[in-house]
Amino acid sequence: MASAQGAGAANEDSVHASATGVVVLDGLSAPKDLPMGCVHGTPWFVRQLGTSLINLIDDSTPLRETLRTAIDQVNALHRDTCALDSEAVPASTVVMVRERSNVLDYLVLSDNVLLLDLTDAGVQAVTDKRVEEVASDEMRAALQGPAGTPEHAARVSKLVAVQRRLRNRAGGYWVASTDPSAADEAISGTVELTKVRQAALLTDGASRLVDTFDALTWPQLLDLLRTEGPGALISRTREAELTDPGCERWPRFKQSDDATVAYVNALAKFDGTTG
Repeated sequence: MASAQGAGAANEDSVHASATGVVVLDGLSAPKDLPMGCVHGTPWFVRQLGTSLINLIDDSTPLRETLRTAIDQVNALHRDTCALDSEAVPASTVVMVRERSNVLDYLVLSDNVLLLDLTDAGVQAVTDKRVEEVASDEMRAALQGPAGTPEHAARVSKLVAVQRRLRNRAGGYWVASTDPSAADEAISGTVELTKVRQAALLTDGASRLVDTFDALTWPQLLDLLRTEGPGALISRTREAELTDPGCERWPRFKQSDDATVAYVNALAKFDGTTG
């Protein structure tokens, strides 16, 4: 596992592992000029949600129900201090896997990426891109460079304001926040454990070499993880980002994003560490 802060003030990603599961989260950044109904902020929310998920993941409960319960648990931690019914509350993407008996369960909510290398189907990428299907005009404007200017920051804030109104509702997109029913919208599934050669859980800051920079394919990214490790993937991502500081060759919201990756080899057991 590896996680590195991007251009923001704090790392809003989180990665957790247990004897049977791995959870990777990517908190949604909140521009400073927009209101926030939670006094704790996004990094706190991501840590609490990740801790709840990894504490719940080891039983046989369906992962959607695990996520629903974890959201409820985090709500209980700040219901009395924060305006949880407002649009301006912390939110996070989620990707997780769990070894259960002879199968691997998985769940993906929003635009994290799960890579599964299967003996009968090759490398499969599982992700939820519904966030890219809403607020398209604001999205195009926010992706216009150069990044780092006041004008660009204003366009990003406008996008986030519109996205907040579309979050966790029909016709919008779904993330883990304060509404437990968002868990029902997650992509989930189960594959036979004997068919899984390797897997990777990536935040969008760690998947850029493939889906933004077009520098690798998904199988090549897995090969890099297998031979050189998660840290090498993040290092190569940072090198690519530095060649386009204004985000004009490869349109994106900021030069470097928080990047987190967990790599799972079918021949190895989860080591129980957390990050």
